[in-house]
Amino acid sequence: MKKLVVFYSLEGNTKFIAQAIAQSAGADILELRPEKEISSSGFMKYFWGGKQVLTKEKPELLPLEKNPHEYDLIFIGTPVWASTFAPPLLTFFSEEKLRDKKIALFCTYGGNAGLTLEKMEEKLVGNEIMSRIGFKEPLKNNPEECADKAKEWAGGIV
Repeated sequence: MKKLVVFYSLEGNTKFIAQAIAQSAGADILELRPEKEISSSGFMKYFWGGKQVLTKEKPELLPLEKNPHEYDLIFIGTPVWASTFAPPLLTFFSEEKLRDKKIALFCTYGGNAGLTLEKMEEKLVGNEIMSRIGFKEPLKNNPEECADKAKEWAGGIV
């Protein structure tokens, strides 16, 4: 079974968890990268990120380095922005239209996960959602423990 971890990360939290999952699952990694990235520092990141979410923007992504349609099991991760997934995921979902895949969803957040995982699931109709999990600020809240939790979760799915 071919496995892939697809994720977007602005501040590194989601990337940290994605790498732990990939290591545990023996999966390839596909990082979604917008052509124009917002700044990851200062208050304006909240303004621009929130604006993108509220206006349902689909930022242009750099070409994907892997074809997700070639994989059987796909882990998909995002930071939580305005109680939902980050806009690069909206672009990914609308362009790739995954079907008949086994999917596991994860998110990283500062406040709470909101309805992020449920909203991701809505975009993935026609796939089997295996599991979902959230991580609160893993780079600040005991990174080693969060990485172990991510590895254990991924190992249980594989």
